[in-house]
Amino acid sequence: MMHSLSNYYLTVTIANKGAELQSVYHHHNKVEYMWKAGPEWPKKSPVLFPIVGGLKNGRYVFNGKEYQLPRHGFARDMDFDLLYNDNDTLRFGIRDNDTTLAVYPFHFNFIIEYKLVHNTLSVSYLVENTGAETMYFSVGAHPAFAVPLANNTGYDDYYLEFEQTETTDRWPLTPEGLIDNNPTPFLDYTMHLPLVKDLFIKDAIVFKNLASTKITLQSEKTPFGLSVEFKGFPYLGLWAANNANFVCIEPWYGIADGVDASGELTEKEGINHLTTGSSFDRSYAVSFF
Repeated sequence: MMHSLSNYYLTVTIANKGAELQSVYHHHNKVEYMWKAGPEWPKKSPVLFPIVGGLKNGRYVFNGKEYQLPRHGFARDMDFDLLYNDNDTLRFGIRDNDTTLAVYPFHFNFIIEYKLVHNTLSVSYLVENTGAETMYFSVGAHPAFAVPLANNTGYDDYYLEFEQTETTDRWPLTPEGLIDNNPTPFLDYTMHLPLVKDLFIKDAIVFKNLASTKITLQSEKTPFGLSVEFKGFPYLGLWAANNANFVCIEPWYGIADGVDASGELTEKEGINHLTTGSSFDRSYAVSFF
């Protein structure tokens, strides 16, 4: 089932499955900003919970017991309940059940809110610990934005503009999807990252603790573009499937296991914890122009 929000600028569509963003259409620009899915990648904007990325050997240990989780967790494949719907806000939620408890031994509420304000879509994640022990989790976004955005432009006419001048490494991913120990130089005192399709030939570009909290997708050949604001997210991923017409800009509060990960969930890099009865919330926002 699909649900929509609409205002003077945008119509946004979200599916119950995974509470996944499906479409952002700008009425005045007559532009669809989301990847339409295809053989290169069947998703559009999966939500990553209760882990981000992959686990070493697909497993983790908690309280002496071993569990298995697929890359990016299970939320993206679950049917969410629609909790709230008005003119500018949609709110979806899931909670633990027998299936989740078999692979993730925590009681939780996980709520995703989409809110439209003018030409900006705000996406909020709320995690509540409803159990009797401390809960460990990660959460992140994976939206795929269409490139190119205008018919008279190509993929390599676009670039990513960082909010601040960056000199930073990327953290390579191994073929198993783990974070390598050794970062490699990537951005050298620049705000500008040109988009070319072989940029992601070695999988995602992973950043830790960028100076910027906003990144803009744009081109000199069209006025159409978008900006993603991700203040409060310590990691950022950039990714596209091989030869596909999109780029993912991914704010993460968590990260894949490193090659030397112990497997203990409480020791996982970027893991968050919530004491019983407490909650966590983070939001990112995308402005479409």
